[in-house]
Amino acid sequence: MNYWLFKSEPSTWSWDDQLKAGKKGTEWNGVRNFQARKNMQKMKKGDKGLFYHSGDERRVMGVVEVIKEAYPDHTAEEGDWQMVDIVAVQGLKNPVNLSEIKEHPLLEDMVLVKQGRLSVSPVTKQEFEVIVELAEG
Repeated sequence: MNYWLFKSEPSTWSWDDQLKAGKKGTEWNGVRNFQARKNMQKMKKGDKGLFYHSGDERRVMGVVEVIKEAYPDHTAEEGDWQMVDIVAVQGLKNPVNLSEIKEHPLLEDMVLVKQGRLSVSPVTKQEFEVIVELAEG
């Protein structure tokens, strides 16, 4: 199993929106970055992800799961863009802020810290577990 981070501006698509999508999940579309597309193409059904609010909030809100592997993004007007489908698995008791992530020694090499603008990025199993643990308080 692999782990990922999905970033979204909450005014565009929030954790609450993801929860409202229910068990059917939702498309993760609109990604227009080559590296993020490559990351989505590596995703497998059952992979876990961290749902991150970007913008002013900058915090991990919950855990998601990939329920459909990469396929053509119907929102793309041109180019070979891809999307995956994800479903909410669990909210985090205490969302984890970017400042907490940057301060934690086991998270200092996280792609989120090193390449903050990347919308879909890999997360190591250890990084995933540390963030979930931090959220539990």
